[in-house]
Amino acid sequence: MTNTLNGNSLINGEWVPGSEGEIKALNPATEEHLEPVFSLIGADQLDAAAQAAHEAFPGYSATDPTERADFLDLIVANLEDRREAIVDRAKQETGLTEARLNGELSRTSNQLRLFATVVRSGSFHRVRIDPALPEREPAPRADIRQRMVPLGPVAVFGASNFPLAFSTAGGDTASALAAGCPVLFKAHNAHPGTAELVAQAIHEAITELGLPAGTFSLVYGPGAKIGQRLVADPRITAVGFTGSRSGGLAIARTAFERARPIPVYAEMSSINPVVVLPGALESASDLAEGFVGSVTGSSGQLCTVPGLIFVPEGPEGDKFVSRTVELVDAAVGQTMLTPSIAKSWAEGVEHMSAQSGVQIVARGQDGQGSNAPGPVLFETNAETLLVNAELQKEIFGAASLIVRYREPAQLQEAVAKVEGQLTVTVHATEADHDDVAALVPRLENLAGRILYGGWPTGVEVGHAMVHGGPFPATSDSRTTSVGTLAIERFLRPVAYQDFPQDLLPAPATDANPWDVSQSIDGK
Repeated sequence: MTNTLNGNSLINGEWVPGSEGEIKALNPATEEHLEPVFSLIGADQLDAAAQAAHEAFPGYSATDPTERADFLDLIVANLEDRREAIVDRAKQETGLTEARLNGELSRTSNQLRLFATVVRSGSFHRVRIDPALPEREPAPRADIRQRMVPLGPVAVFGASNFPLAFSTAGGDTASALAAGCPVLFKAHNAHPGTAELVAQAIHEAITELGLPAGTFSLVYGPGAKIGQRLVADPRITAVGFTGSRSGGLAIARTAFERARPIPVYAEMSSINPVVVLPGALESASDLAEGFVGSVTGSSGQLCTVPGLIFVPEGPEGDKFVSRTVELVDAAVGQTMLTPSIAKSWAEGVEHMSAQSGVQIVARGQDGQGSNAPGPVLFETNAETLLVNAELQKEIFGAASLIVRYREPAQLQEAVAKVEGQLTVTVHATEADHDDVAALVPRLENLAGRILYGGWPTGVEVGHAMVHGGPFPATSDSRTTSVGTLAIERFLRPVAYQDFPQDLLPAPATDANPWDVSQSIDGK
């Protein structure tokens, strides 16, 4: 095992220096550049990486459940061996706390372990068998068997705000590898050293198990230029992306305009509205503390931060707002991930401040350094929200908008105007349940995850989780980027008609040697 950084891309099992310039990581807390220099690849090297993934696909996709699950488990073991080095480097590159990064690395490992269990169970094959009915009248029925097969090489883009859980070995990579797809990973240039350390863990597992060298590649490139070329490459069959709306749409546009369009699973923009009904205001102080904690944690740089909260007008709602203002005024800013993210946050705050009918009601203290702005709280009313779509623009960071509403009918109207989200949260008591029941159909059309109580920050990794939602939260609301259902993004169904048993894929045979679940005649 080595933790030494070489600053090169991993292409077809070799660490290859780039030919298109260099970058250095920046510590956002101190604004000091970090060693080493990372070289950026050019078109020819990207072509070699895509070809390696293409050539790896037949062999890697043919691995049996034990081989593939063992691979995922070995990546986990290698990550845990490197935990101290990974967390230390990520802390320097992101300004995130050691506790947050240790938790994120544990989540990354847990995602891989979870997908290893899915691979061993074989449930993702979703085998369906309609046995032949040769005596059926007026026409016989053929023997038809269906299973899911992997798409092919997948391009994954590292996220700026999750250097581990949505990055090199994160959810998109884990689910694609579990599906049997090689991964070509484009590292985020804000945390290149973290990406390399994690890639070393994956490469070591590939080498130890004798898997095709192109099963996983790591590339560093000059921003959008290399990313667009990667998406346009005809050997790439799907894309996983977490980032801005503009970035996600640019990738989706390129993928759609290809001679052979491919699916893009882009998580983009979400303000995760919270709906407070009157009964919940019985605990206004506790509610305010939970809300502010959710908004300010990790400097608000989470895709599920509540950027908008509906609060009833009246004395009880005033108490909630008053306590929230106190908490935000007392809050201290935390270091943001990069200077550019801090700049975008400031621009978003300025834009919101300029909107008619919106006012800043609280502003926290700036933290140490130039990239730790104090949290900001805005307030407006439902009438203003209804006529100004600009109030729904995401401010990526610790900022949120309180929207006061008069009665349930106005709340229903305002909620109906909100665009697609990852989450929507309802705070209510039993006395409010009639109003909640009336809201639920709208909320189902609004978001991928609906919470009753609690706060949306913190996404459980499990079988039932949905981390997705209608546009612009994601580019495809039919799936999720977290949880075991995520594997289905990189699979497609194939039917085998009247195939001899010895030519059928193992999970679709009568012998069923992998012991996967089979639906036979719908049972």
